[in-house]
Amino acid sequence: MSNLTQRLSFLDRYLTAWICGAIALGVLLGRFVPQVPMVLGRMSVGDTIVPIAVGLIVMMYPPLAKVRYEELGRLLRQPRLVALSVLQNWVLGPALMFGLAVVFLPDHPDYMVGLIIVGLARCIAMVLVWNELASGDREACAGLVAANSLFQIVCFAPLAWLYVEWLPLQLGLPASSIDISMGDIAGTTAVYLGIPFLAGFLSRYVLVRLKGREWYETRFTPRISPLTLVALLLTIVVMFALQGDRIVSAPVDVLRIAAPLCLYFGLMYAISMWSAKASGASYAQSATLSLTAASNNFELAIAVAIASFGITSGQAFAAVVGPLVEVPVLLVLVRIALAARQRWTS
Repeated sequence: MSNLTQRLSFLDRYLTAWICGAIALGVLLGRFVPQVPMVLGRMSVGDTIVPIAVGLIVMMYPPLAKVRYEELGRLLRQPRLVALSVLQNWVLGPALMFGLAVVFLPDHPDYMVGLIIVGLARCIAMVLVWNELASGDREACAGLVAANSLFQIVCFAPLAWLYVEWLPLQLGLPASSIDISMGDIAGTTAVYLGIPFLAGFLSRYVLVRLKGREWYETRFTPRISPLTLVALLLTIVVMFALQGDRIVSAPVDVLRIAAPLCLYFGLMYAISMWSAKASGASYAQSATLSLTAASNNFELAIAVAIASFGITSGQAFAAVVGPLVEVPVLLVLVRIALAARQRWTS
């Protein structure tokens, strides 16, 4: 495992530690600096804390600016990979997370919905790192990331309405008491995904033509990458400053949210790897498909949960647990993929 972590960037290598530190700082501020809620209240418009809203948009920009949208054409020449990826990411993933959330958190509809939102946010950033570590297919991964970025624009809002509002109501689940409309979800998605998507796409389109692809990918994107972590950590600090008492009084809730997440990542990886191999895909293609399906876009999940339900909501809390769990679990899955590669070739 140490060899794998050494290949990660410094920021990515200690992402779990950064998040834990931000949580601790937020809890301490909430306990010992009671002025924090008042200051944030002065910077609010309605239920929206303006600095946090801006931070959430900034947080989404670097991952979307890194997407190689031009790889979509090459990916379309591999219809089998496209079909498997769509099935795994947009049918299996959301349905599996919905089922796990219902089974593990029936008495916490807010946490349940937070997990469902995590399942709907397909990975468009960190999967590039996991794929590289696992020696996956780089071109296929770039194409799948580009495809998932476009699919999220189209599919996220209707799927969120289906799994958060309509299906719980049909099943008589407690989550049906949550009052959120299709319009609310679509508006949130348009702001927190649409704006950074447009900015990211235009950045790549314009700057690659002006400065070249090598400059863009070796100079520009590394400079903007830290924006995601900074915005994420500031959001977590504020969120836990506002609900520090809740966290201190209910640490078991973190474990209850983490359990279905661990199971989700493991099951998505195993099912996707098996289905890819059964379809005749190579190891590199199978690793790319399975890691793409197993990882999630926690930045989008956090942004949507906060914008839709509030920064002190249980939904936002559950979404934040996502990256806390995902990083160490995906490192384990990368190690499993590399072990599978040795057996595959032999």
